[in-house]
Amino acid sequence: MSSWGNSIKISVFGESHGKGIGVVIDGLPAGKRLDMDRIYIQMSRRAPGRDKTATPRLEKDIPEIISGVLNDTTTGAPLCALILNTNTRSGDYGNILSRPRPGHADYTGFVRYGGFNDISGGGHFSGRLTAPIVFAGAVCRQILEDRGVDIAAHISSVGTIKDEGFDPVSIPAELMKRLSTETFSLIDHSKEEKMRALIEECRLSLDSIGGTVECAVTGLPAGLGSPMFDGAENIISSIVFGIPAVKGIEFGAGFRSAEMRGSENNDEFFYDGGNVRTRTNNHGGILGGITSGMPLIFRAAIKPTPSIARIQKTVDLTEGTDSELEIKGRHDPCIVPRAVPVIEAAAAIAVTELFGSGGYGS
Repeated sequence: MSSWGNSIKISVFGESHGKGIGVVIDGLPAGKRLDMDRIYIQMSRRAPGRDKTATPRLEKDIPEIISGVLNDTTTGAPLCALILNTNTRSGDYGNILSRPRPGHADYTGFVRYGGFNDISGGGHFSGRLTAPIVFAGAVCRQILEDRGVDIAAHISSVGTIKDEGFDPVSIPAELMKRLSTETFSLIDHSKEEKMRALIEECRLSLDSIGGTVECAVTGLPAGLGSPMFDGAENIISSIVFGIPAVKGIEFGAGFRSAEMRGSENNDEFFYDGGNVRTRTNNHGGILGGITSGMPLIFRAAIKPTPSIARIQKTVDLTEGTDSELEIKGRHDPCIVPRAVPVIEAAAAIAVTELFGSGGYGS
């Protein structure tokens, strides 16, 4: 399934080395004027070939809107955007037709689709398919801003090198704005040199490194979401796990809460000028699947890029024997910096869905 959502629905199509990739967005309101320059900023943050931490494959990633927008204003019809692939080298993947790459979906895709799936650049499993998600998220972000909602994320860690975290109770608007436009988003830029050095060390040793991304959503009212199976965590998690390389997600204190006592983990309520708030925010802005009005904060774990240039052990599916594989092509030594705008985009789409599902109170 490459479609997601109910009140707002996205359908992602294309393959990494096909003619193009894109997205259809259904459920957008009519009459919303889109700032295309701001959409291009988000696309460029994710696009490859712009930083040494990323693959040298250079793609402009300029979306061509096919339908749903007239004079930069939404018409209410399904919005379809197409992004052409202009720098493909499918020949780099000839040696993996029968020898699946460790850490990739080559083997599982081969089994699931009987060997008919396009494996060039990962095909429909590729991180390239996050470009349409960023476009959809950039559109949703502008709709949310009309409601006073802001979204930003940063590189929380690369390997064991950690950035400063968001203040879970109060996040300055100027920090949110800065992070949401940077290509190497950090709260504490003094950590950038060490992170880049580690990424370069991995690249030179024909390896890769993973990390985490922390995302915050501010300006949300209390009352969005539902208990049990349609909660805010459920909706956000379901789209975040659609991003290739995401292996985990936690909200608020997350797994640290398992080490706490109730007296430590509970966030006490108080009135702040007539508004109910909490003094701490271990719940990450969500209680019982419903937003509390505090900043919504979550972190996503990003695995190391599985395409590394070292010779690795695999199998030959044609011969039925063990084998070796040397991966060619152009790949990110660390996907984390480019994952930041993708996580932001997923959050924007999910929160737009939460507003559309109704049921919010204060």
